[in-house]
Amino acid sequence: MTAVLDTLVAVRRTAMDLLARREHGRVELTRKLRQRGAPPEMIDSALDRLTEEGLLSESRYLESFVSYRARSGYGPLRIREELSQRGLQRPDIELALRESGIDWQGQLEDTWRRKFFGHLPIDARERAKQGRFLGYRGYSMEMISRLFSGRGMDD
Repeated sequence: MTAVLDTLVAVRRTAMDLLARREHGRVELTRKLRQRGAPPEMIDSALDRLTEEGLLSESRYLESFVSYRARSGYGPLRIREELSQRGLQRPDIELALRESGIDWQGQLEDTWRRKFFGHLPIDARERAKQGRFLGYRGYSMEMISRLFSGRGMDD
């Protein structure tokens, strides 16, 4: 049974339920509330109040998202694109990536070791295969080249 979102209290309660599960950005939360049938004016009012109370925070959402995706083996290019698609502002995304404190080259090496067992490519075909995988994961060609040339690797 779904709740009817025809009052400000119901919209706020639903928003808080979503935020209790994980951090959300304002755009994402607005989309979810609209899908549940909440009127736009009630959504804006409820989210404004949650923001004032500190329960809805774009910076917390950015920090949480960057950390989660990095732990999952994704690089800064992919994370940046995913956050842009979620409606976050580019300067906020850049700030979150800079302040995350993540060693992206180290993350790249960990992801590469997990997928390819630490075996450097032996020919152009294998190099292209590994490069495509790491590029898809969101690492720059410069970082991938550094990995393949052995620069920046700690062992």
